Parts: sequence; C-alpha cells; structure tokens
Amino acid sequence: MSRMEFNSPDRATKVLDGLYKDMERRINSSLYGLCPVEMSKAFLHMCHAQSCGKCSPCRIGLGQLANLMDDVLSGKADESILDVLAETAQTIMDTADCAIGYEAAEIAQKSLTGFRDDYLSHIRTGKCSFTYGQPVPCVTTCPAHVDIPGYVALVREERYADAIRLIRKDNPFPTTCGYICEHPCEQKCRRNILDDAINIRGIKKMAAELAGEVPAPACGPSTGKKIAIVGGGPGGLSAAYFLQLMGHQTTVYEMHDKLGGMLRYGIPNYRLPKDKLDNDIKVILDTGVEVKYNVKVGRDVDVKSLRDEYDAVLVTIGASTDKKLGIEGEDAKGVISAVEFLEASGCGGGESLEGKKVCVIGGGNVSMDAVRTAVRKGAGDVAIVYRRRIADMTALKEEIDSAAEEGIEMMTLKAPSAIIKNEDGTVKGLKVIPQMISEIRNGRASVKPSGEDEYVIPCDMIIVAIGQDIETEAFVENGIPVTKWNTINTKPSGDFDDIPGVFSGGDCASGPATVIKAIDAGKVLAHNVDQYLGFNHKITCDVEVPAAEISDRVPCGRVNLTLRPSFERKADFEGVENSMTHDECIQEASRCLRCDHCGYGAFKGGRVKEW
Repeated sequence: MSRMEFNSPDRATKVLDGLYKDMERRINSSLYGLCPVEMSKAFLHMCHAQSCGKCSPCRIGLGQLANLMDDVLSGKADESILDVLAETAQTIMDTADCAIGYEAAEIAQKSLTGFRDDYLSHIRTGKCSFTYGQPVPCVTTCPAHVDIPGYVALVREERYADAIRLIRKDNPFPTTCGYICEHPCEQKCRRNILDDAINIRGIKKMAAELAGEVPAPACGPSTGKKIAIVGGGPGGLSAAYFLQLMGHQTTVYEMHDKLGGMLRYGIPNYRLPKDKLDNDIKVILDTGVEVKYNVKVGRDVDVKSLRDEYDAVLVTIGASTDKKLGIEGEDAKGVISAVEFLEASGCGGGESLEGKKVCVIGGGNVSMDAVRTAVRKGAGDVAIVYRRRIADMTALKEEIDSAAEEGIEMMTLKAPSAIIKNEDGTVKGLKVIPQMISEIRNGRASVKPSGEDEYVIPCDMIIVAIGQDIETEAFVENGIPVTKWNTINTKPSGDFDDIPGVFSGGDCASGPATVIKAIDAGKVLAHNVDQYLGFNHKITCDVEVPAAEISDRVPCGRVNLTLRPSFERKADFEGVENSMTHDECIQEASRCLRCDHCGYGAFKGGRVKEW
C-alpha cells in the first residue's frame, strides 16, 4: 500500500474558504461612518483567531488589547487607558514573533493616532463621534451625491426621461458621466456582499441613450444678480446651470471656441463622443447661460475688472497645462505634453504619426488616452514607459487592459533619464534606467535602480503624461492666493477670507481630479454663491420615485459593458464601448437592493429631495 495520498480540500476547508471570500466582500463594502474603535476591536479579534499561540505577546497581548477597547466602548475607562493601550501595542510590536502579532498591534497604534478623538468621545460621553451622514453607500461615495437608487428604480420601470431629470438635480452631465465617470459609487455598493456591485455607470449610459431629448427644467424668477464664471469646463458649467435654475444670470468666460474644457480637449472621442457631450452642454445653455468665447483671463480680461462688473466671480479653470520631466534633452523636437497632444488631436489636428515609433511616459488615465490616440493616428510601434509596475499604475484597470488589447507595449520599471537627439535636434530615443521594486512607502511600493546598465529606447516622438498643472499667474497678479502645489488656496467653502465675492473650485483648487468631482465643486460653489448673494434657493425635482419592491434578491451575475473588437476599434475614433441591451439593463437595475428604503436608509431617510 502506498504511504502517500493525494490531498484534496475537505468540506470544512471549502466552507471556510467561502467564508473568507464573504468576509472580504463585506469589508470592501463597509461604509464610512462605522465606529472606528469597534472596527479596530473586530480586527484584533480576527488576528487573535489567526494566532498560533506560540508567543505570549500575540496569544495574550492581542486579547488584552481587545479587552482594553471593550472598556473604552462600554464606558468603563478613563483617559489614562489610552496610554496603556499605546504601551501595550508597542510592547507587542517589539516582542511578537511574526507578522500576525506585529501588524495587529500596529493597527491599534494607528487607531490611537488616526482617530484619537473618537476614543475620547467614547470615554467622555459614551457615544461614537462617527455617524452616517447619508446611509445609502452609493449616494455617499458619489462626490455629487446623485440619487442613484432613485434613478436606477426609474430605469427598472423604463421611465428613462424621468431618470435623467432626477440625475440632473445633482449632475447636469448625465450622458457624459454615463460614458466616462470613474463610478466611485460602485466601490461600496452593498450588492458586493451578495455577489457584485451594480453596474451603475452602465445603467446611467443606457438611460441617457433611451431617454431621447429631455428639456432643461424651468428656471426660477430672475433675481437681477449677475455672476461671471471663468472656465467653461464641467465645474464652471455645472455652477452656471444650478445658478441659472436659482434665477441668477451667469456669463461663462471660455478661452477656447467651444465649451467643455478637458471633457472636449483632453478626453478622446473614442471614450467620449463629442456629440454626446454637446447634448449635455446644450441643455445647460438652454437655461439661459451666456458665453464669451476665446477670452482668457490675464490676456483679455482680469479678475478685478470682472469683480467690478458682476455681483460675484467664480474661478473654475481646469488643469490644462503640463508638468515637465526635468531631464536632459526635453527641449528636443518631437517631445510634446499629453495635454497638448490630446488637445490637437481632439480638434482634428496634430501631425501625422504614420509609421512613427512613439513612447508615452506615465501610468495614469491621461497617458492611456495619449497612447491609444497615438495608435489611432497611425503610429507604428507604441509603448508606455513607466518607472513602476503595472499594478502601481493610477489608470483605471479597464483602460490598461484595453491599451494592452490594442497592441501597446507596457515597458515598466524603466525610469527616463535623458532624451537623445539627432543632429537636427529631433528625438532619436529615450534613455532609461532599469528599476526594481523596493520599500512600501505611504501604502505604495517605491522603486530604486536595479543596477543594470542604462539603455536607449529608439523612438521618433515622446509624449509626456506625468501630471497636469494649473495656470495661476494671472490670478496671483490679482491677489488670489496660491499654494506651494500651484493650486488656488481657497477655504473649504470655495471663498476667500479677504476677497469678498470671489470664489474658486474644481481642479484649480484641488489639483487634477475626476469629472464627477469637478461637477460636485460646481454644485457647492453654486450653493455658496447663492447664499453670499443673500438667497437660499433650493434645487429639487418633482419626479416620483417608484416604491421599493419587497422581494428576495437572489444572487445574479453583474452585466459588464463589452467593447468593440480591438482590431476594429483601434482603426478609428468612434466610441469603443457597447451599451447594454434592453433586457440586460432591466436585469441590472433589478439587482439594486434599494438601500434608500431598506435597512438603515428607512430609519435615517434615504432620499435627499432638495439641496
């Protein structure tokens, strides 16, 4: 008889593996607002269960840390317990034999510094200082706080126009966001606990396509107030839209001959067809927004003169300039910023790349847009050069995957060190230093030279996509403060301490961010400008949301949007993404758990009907 046997997992092991996956989904779906002390204690209990029991710091110490946290939560402790917690955690970190004990104690240490105020709140008042400001996860994590369960329920009943009306209560770019929103709303979707997040962006995209032309809502009575808005991107246009609905007259000053900002000039047509963007902009203009095209602040007009002419001024310019590499040879002919390259390509211009070898430096969404645009402009060999790993790229995973499918080479762990020129000053190649992965700093793996020799990547063109910057010189000249990061230094409300009537928000204040964050900035600015002018208008929507259907939600797979075949889509600038079918859309909308009505949403009030 053989003394060895094939090992296969028994029933208990399989069930336990399933529990681990369930736990992972539940943790990923945890909403901000949960008691951090309670969560830290739960983590300690889990780590304690993982302990082998060999060393006493882990076997006994973690249990003691959890007991101390129990005393805090039950109101039995005084403030001196925080020192005991810190000392106990440090002792475990210094003496534990393995990472189980060390990491668990470090979490306790981090909790004491990260949310010490909550510990003190439990000790002094017996209450947690963390609360649910909005009990619906998707609404909470959407920067603009769009009523997502509401419009998903409307789509389920095929009331597409009403869904668009409800979205516009908080976001005047429903079609645009249906195509390009980074959908942070899906990250904490409670459907993750059951199977997978609802495809919220896909449902919104389908609603916009099936709704047809939905007119703008009626504006309120005129207040007689005039507001200048510098910048016609998503932030400025959103502010203009909401201020018009409140009854104020807005005028947008745009430096290009068309509106949209980086939506038009920074995002390629294959991701956001410009006729779809124009549909959203038309509705905004239909509210009565006036526009002055080809006017640039600092060149044609200044903030002081605008302030003299208008009751309030909003500065909502985007991050429309580039950051430099700071390496030798960057002035070579053939080196171009991604912002400039995409703007020229978006306008139908730019030089032909037929047969050229192109390198794009960077690993964000802008670099993916640039490299995929280069392919569509006929470039021969196209590569991304990035100093970290693919896993460290900040671009969306679907963008990275799509670029790879279109034949783009990912040259990772390569740090650019110089640009090599031909005798005539044109680009000959990009010299790089091979890197290796190193220590994790601030939650991200750093890199260092691997010790291998430098070498040159032959190329005819280099597109630099390492970040965007803001043109602030004209605003500094007008007394508007700027931070060391070259962003406009506003208060959280968007105004300034000593410049009454001037407000700013969006990318120029936060640094380069997402479209939905710019829309939220416009919404905040509109509200605060309205209050500054002495009003308290409310934005609402008269659409009646269907009642929640109380029925079991059985596990069901998520409908993901498909793409056109890579060989076909990379040959043109037409939209790359297919929409859901009618049946897929209704099924996906039916997966919604209606957190606005069920669970905590029923107690707290899951729907914000006005703002």
